[in-house]
Amino acid sequence: MAQYSDVTIGGLFPVSLYVNIPELHFRAKPDELRCTGFDFRAFRWLQTMIFTIGEINKEARILPNITLGYRVYDTCDIYSLRAAMTFLSGAGEHMSNSTCKGAVSVPAIIGEAGSLQSSIIASTTGPFQVPIISYFATCTCLSDRHRYPAFFRTAPSDYFQTKALAQLVKHFGWTWIGAFVNDDDYGRFGIQQFQEQVTEFGACIAFSYILPKIYNAAKISQMVNVIKRSSAKVIVVFTPEREMLQLIEEVARQNVTGIQWLASEAWITGAVLFTGRFLPYLEGAIGFSFRRAEIPGLREFLLRVKPSTHDSDNFVNVFWEELFACKFKLPKNITERATLGVRLCTGSESLEDISTIYSDTSQLRVSYNVYKGVYAIAHALHRLSLCESDKGPFINRSCASIHNFEPWQLLHYLKEVRFTDQFGGEVGFDENGDAIASYDLINWQRGASGNVEYVQVGRFDASASTGLGLSLEEHSIVWTGGKTQPPWSACSESCPRGMRKASRDGEPLCCFDCVPCADGEISNETDSVECTKCSSDDWSNADRTMCIPREIEYLSFEDGTGITFAIIALLGACLTVAVLAVFFRHRDTPVVKANNSELSFLLLNSLVMCFLCSLAFIGRPTAWSCMLRHTAFGIIFVLCISCILAKTVVVLMAFRATLPNSNVMKWFGATQQRAVIFLCTCVQVGICVTWLVRAPPFPIKNTAYQSAKTILECHVGSVVAFYTVLAYVSFLSCICFVLAFLARKLPDNFNEAKFITFSMLIFFAVWIAFIPAYVSSPGIYTVAVEIFAILSSSFGLLLCIFAPKCFIILLRPEQNTKKMLMSKH
Repeated sequence: MAQYSDVTIGGLFPVSLYVNIPELHFRAKPDELRCTGFDFRAFRWLQTMIFTIGEINKEARILPNITLGYRVYDTCDIYSLRAAMTFLSGAGEHMSNSTCKGAVSVPAIIGEAGSLQSSIIASTTGPFQVPIISYFATCTCLSDRHRYPAFFRTAPSDYFQTKALAQLVKHFGWTWIGAFVNDDDYGRFGIQQFQEQVTEFGACIAFSYILPKIYNAAKISQMVNVIKRSSAKVIVVFTPEREMLQLIEEVARQNVTGIQWLASEAWITGAVLFTGRFLPYLEGAIGFSFRRAEIPGLREFLLRVKPSTHDSDNFVNVFWEELFACKFKLPKNITERATLGVRLCTGSESLEDISTIYSDTSQLRVSYNVYKGVYAIAHALHRLSLCESDKGPFINRSCASIHNFEPWQLLHYLKEVRFTDQFGGEVGFDENGDAIASYDLINWQRGASGNVEYVQVGRFDASASTGLGLSLEEHSIVWTGGKTQPPWSACSESCPRGMRKASRDGEPLCCFDCVPCADGEISNETDSVECTKCSSDDWSNADRTMCIPREIEYLSFEDGTGITFAIIALLGACLTVAVLAVFFRHRDTPVVKANNSELSFLLLNSLVMCFLCSLAFIGRPTAWSCMLRHTAFGIIFVLCISCILAKTVVVLMAFRATLPNSNVMKWFGATQQRAVIFLCTCVQVGICVTWLVRAPPFPIKNTAYQSAKTILECHVGSVVAFYTVLAYVSFLSCICFVLAFLARKLPDNFNEAKFITFSMLIFFAVWIAFIPAYVSSPGIYTVAVEIFAILSSSFGLLLCIFAPKCFIILLRPEQNTKKMLMSKH
């Protein structure tokens, strides 16, 4: 079809629906490829181009003195390149070397519909810089400006469609998705980008199959069997409607329901699928389609189409024959019997009496893209015509003439086209020749009368002003099977809070097991990839969903154990003070005098401090209390042992003094005794001062023994210093024990060395048991063991040394005489 004028625009439309693929074998020459069937929707696109050109010709504001014409071809999907080369050569449809003029007959082309066909045409016509504006090719591959320098499109790139579909998948939480794609760049690039998008938020492709270009029943059946076996209930399909028709027919044959179909723009509004037959399987299908517009006057124009009695092979006549199932001219070789089933067309049939996709202008989406493409060329031509001399964009600031220009000159202006059409849509191209992306979200629903309805349930805009954004009307969406709730599609059940995903070996990331978070870790979101570790002061609750403060534990004065130890310590101190009072009250008696009353008083005072120093181990540890408890314990115990050591030496010296010609007591009098006690204590004081200066004890928070609790305790700082303090106490105790043991059988009736020996045995038993118990005791029990050792050894010293003396002083006063003490029995 053609109508020539001042400027003629080319058009490429797949009006023929099918290509008969001949049987290929070696027994005969293959038949020629033949185009059959008629695509009413593609014919409407073609008529929309003609309508738009007529509208522009009537428009006074655009190209007022220029008339546009058209020249269109049926590409039949396989003749796209031949038709494009016809435009480039200026020849007729059937070319030969003799008719090729080498001139471009059209300055711009509207077409093609398919991405594969568009890439072939664009790569071929690119060197000639003939602008091509596609109305339906969406493959992202066509955005490559190096390969396709003159390619434009009014349909958005699949880059934005896959982004929109990925956002839809993410919004509804689908993570296990099947895919079917067309065997061309459109399908392969589409699924590749879709997979990249959904992988970012953890979704996986359960299976992906390429639909064959040439129908293969066995392969299609195998693919549908995979759908039946798979746990994926959401399937995305990147394919034109004809390939989708092959798939859905097999789905209907095997009666596979319950699948939520995600559609690409290539079939979501497909006419051949828009039937009640497929509604039970496609009900609830959802997908993005191009923006819709209602073009005033287009329907009336479409209904005014009439066949021609002169040319039976033009598009309108073929359309008429397909629509009304008639023939304008019967073949000459047809038999008389065969003519009985063939009706002749009169040309007077009414288009208004029959409802077809051709005359349905309620869903003008691709037609709207054709409309915008023609207007884009018109605006570029208009700007070219307005060029002023010496202000042009070309060499020497020249302009191009609207009556004689080259396609590359129009290409320059087409790159800069940007305008708002009468429907409020912004028309323009970016640096890659892509249109401004905007989609309607379409949902297939069953109407009140049982028919199929397209319902818009959302929008997706990728314009510079609004940014990438998906808006939904979820209450309006009908899902597969007519349900109101979206289906669930996942390889594994969602992991609840308190658990994390654990991937399975050899399986996709979406297939996982749910593993509880470890102690001290939480996950407060569903499907957490990893658990979050709580801080050192917190711990996980029983459900592992939140961090709660750890329970603080230390040996306090409010704790039962702490109260018990405090009472025992105070009782020991009071008992020691009572003994001290008894000794002071009876200080002039032989028993008190015979045991060196000064050392006894000093020892008793030391024991009072031993009992009281255990109180420093109770209470919340602080820096000062940690330093005090360990150093006070070490110094006070050395003071006690020094006093006992001095008393033991006094006993030995006293016995030696009773021997003839012995004057030993003058070498170990009161001054020497004080000196020994002072020097022994000073050594321990020196060790403790060094300890405090170099590495003093300090409070710590121990979480090693009980993970849910924080045990406050004192770290000894320097372990060497700590054990040096204990070793020094042990060293003095050993000396004291050895001397007392040697003096235990001296022939005095009241030999104090016996009591000292026994007290040292108790002391050793306590502290020998203390070391392993101290090392192995967890938490607050470490402090409890230490307090127990202090109190036990203090009570041992108090009772073993002073209990026999108090017994004589208080209960056997008749034995408290010098004669009795001097007696050998």
